[in-house]
Amino acid sequence: MTVIESIPQSPATTGCEGRPPGHPRPHGQDRYTISEVAAWTGLSAHTLRWYERIGLMPHIDRSHTGQRRFTNRDLDWLVFVGKLRLTGMPVAGMVRYAELVRQGDHTFDERRALLEATRRDVLSRVAELTDALAVLDYKINMYADAETT
Repeated sequence: MTVIESIPQSPATTGCEGRPPGHPRPHGQDRYTISEVAAWTGLSAHTLRWYERIGLMPHIDRSHTGQRRFTNRDLDWLVFVGKLRLTGMPVAGMVRYAELVRQGDHTFDERRALLEATRRDVLSRVAELTDALAVLDYKINMYADAETT
């Protein structure tokens, strides 16, 4: 049995309601083909298969004909993976995190440590970008001032 944790949602995550912008179908009708998931996530079918192959995705159910059938829970997981990608976390780190989730609750400390390290990296990058933005603002203002004189 594969264990996937629920991804906590906050209002700042994706909008005022704190959830992704609606699954393709209402909850309870959560069986999606790979093409539906690709359309909803913006990921290619190739990428989705690769995520499954490297262990980043949980075991994906199959139909009686062998087609992948994703669930709303899988879509929630993909939203979370997308956020990890935005942080710059290496794929190996994301796979490690997924492995820890599957191992169970006793890995909370290691998962938290992995996320805290990623958070420190993100904060460092935010500081660098804030500094770069200040330089850009200075130059823009300099050129704007030169035009008015």
